[in-house]
Amino acid sequence: MSKITAEHLERYAYVYVRQSTLDQVQHNAESRRRQYGLKARAEQLGWRDVVVLDEDLGRSGAGVARAGFDRLIAAVCKGEVGAVLSTEASRLARNGRDWHTLLEYCGLVNTLLIDEDGIYDPRHTNDRLLLGMKGTISEMELSTFRQRSQEALKLMSQRGDLYTTIAAGYHLMNGQLEKEPSRRVQESIALVFTKFRELGSVRQVLLWLREERIELPATDYGSEGRSVVWKLPVYNTVHKFLTNPVYAGTYAWGRTATQTRIEDGRKRVRRGASKPLAEWDVLLADHHEGYITWDEYQANQAIIAQNANCKGAMVRGAVRRGEALLPGLLRCGHCGRKLTVHYAGKRGAARYVCIGANINHGTGESCISFGALGVERAVQEQLLDVLQPVGIEAALGVLQRREEEIDAACRQRELALEQARFEAERRRRQYDAVEPENRLVAADLEHRWNEALRVVREREQELEVARGSTTRGIDEEQRQALLALAHDVHAAWDHPSSSNELKKRILRTVLKEIVVFVQGSRVRLLMHWEGGDHSELEVRKNRSGEHRWKTDVGVEEIIRELARVMPDSRIAALLNRAGKRTAKGLRWTRNHVCVFRNKHDIAVYEEGERQARNELTLEEAAAELKTSLMTVRRLIKSKALPARQACVGAPWVIRQADLKLPSVRDGCASASTASDHRQGVLDVQ
Repeated sequence: MSKITAEHLERYAYVYVRQSTLDQVQHNAESRRRQYGLKARAEQLGWRDVVVLDEDLGRSGAGVARAGFDRLIAAVCKGEVGAVLSTEASRLARNGRDWHTLLEYCGLVNTLLIDEDGIYDPRHTNDRLLLGMKGTISEMELSTFRQRSQEALKLMSQRGDLYTTIAAGYHLMNGQLEKEPSRRVQESIALVFTKFRELGSVRQVLLWLREERIELPATDYGSEGRSVVWKLPVYNTVHKFLTNPVYAGTYAWGRTATQTRIEDGRKRVRRGASKPLAEWDVLLADHHEGYITWDEYQANQAIIAQNANCKGAMVRGAVRRGEALLPGLLRCGHCGRKLTVHYAGKRGAARYVCIGANINHGTGESCISFGALGVERAVQEQLLDVLQPVGIEAALGVLQRREEEIDAACRQRELALEQARFEAERRRRQYDAVEPENRLVAADLEHRWNEALRVVREREQELEVARGSTTRGIDEEQRQALLALAHDVHAAWDHPSSSNELKKRILRTVLKEIVVFVQGSRVRLLMHWEGGDHSELEVRKNRSGEHRWKTDVGVEEIIRELARVMPDSRIAALLNRAGKRTAKGLRWTRNHVCVFRNKHDIAVYEEGERQARNELTLEEAAAELKTSLMTVRRLIKSKALPARQACVGAPWVIRQADLKLPSVRDGCASASTASDHRQGVLDVQ
């Protein structure tokens, strides 16, 4: 008796097509043709409406989400499907959950399952038993295949013979990993590690390479196999060079893991999750020739990990912009959290604050806080005392690194030009070898030759520009000046050309961490040096309102004196004529003088207060003595008349009682008066 009824033929026949990987889709075309051929079989069995579901090509049937299979289940549940066709059970599902779910729904709505071996009705006991066994065998078959392949991969990796891809800078020779013979490849990769030692940051290395227009090698797997191509680097390129242990001469396998979790009732697989070094499956040191040592590789990983700004309070973070020198190095000695730096004002006054408790627990207040200037000055003094003995060596190292940096940039361009000339010569030989009658081939080879010659011209121009714009070394005068600075590290540290970024890198090189305790008005610093040494510093905190902007004491005395004889606006004008400036180097204004007086408790000038103190100006004294201004000046200069002047250009202040001194009377009596009433007096103060 036929299992196919009229009810089945009135519905749709669904043909399910699936291949597990994209590689199978590309290379196993015959299997795909067999599956599409089931449409013709469905038509032979009597179905007029046949739907082909091929949305899951390249999708595994081991339990991951499949859009095509979900669409099939939905159609079955609606009662629209009379039969489901597939070449075998493994095409429909490779896991028990999906397989038995399909069987259950098909049995409920009377849907047949058809493969190349037969027709099955899930409502029948024997058919249900047979379908269940097929699904179980399919699932176990997948597990067996996976186990065999994984064990084979494991054995190969333990010998160091398993390579899925070959890193740039290496190639396989008789099954052994060896460096690329190209000098350009080797020197460009070595340059990446050299610049990282100098700059200590992946991003800074990338910016230098991009600025110098230095290309790095990359592997390309095209139709002609594996080849080396040259590209300007991106961040991931530099990061992979620095984090791949293969460049340390070490073979590593199992650096990443596959994580499986259940989301919305489906298996979700996340591949490529990084594992700690201690959990790597295979680690074979000294497996092949490396570009750096294993110790240097581990040191690089520690630096990269510490540069991560988004990984919380347990890392220092990368060197960032800003005037503060100690961000990332300071840790609160009271709660253990990393201190953050806050900037305030137009000039960016820095302040270190512990706000971890406020962020995490909402306490509403900071744990400790203090100004940066005094603490940084004390740490710098301690650091420079340590660095003073190695000043000469550091200066010579700067000279050597400058020469090496210049040579490295030019060397990369020379190697690029050498390779471009080789490619052009190879294109020429290919063009010469073709028969002239074969015009189509000759035209293409001529085009390739012209392109190679264009690249040669570009490389030559780049090298010429690099040699012309780069100063080769420094002259003898500059060399002697640098060596002189080496004897005085403090002067070198405060030199205008010493950037904050450089100072921060020096501090991070020699200091591991600084633990800070604030006790009353004192800040105690416990400095942990690289190498295990410790030292302590104690700095006084600034009082409330105390800051680094301090007006000169002489200006304060001048303002205090002038405030007794003139208003604020005239004081500001007089200070500007005398060349005096505020603490921040600004010109004085009436508001500046007013604020300064209030801050230093200097009373404002009141009209008539000078007269109340019986104090006279130069003009008033001359009128009182009935003599000329010049005579009064001569009396003051000869010290016969006591007088005071706050600064050059300020008015003279004379006590009225001093006009009665005998020396003043005698001076006035002996002064001669000009016979010409038109004679004037030159007023010079």
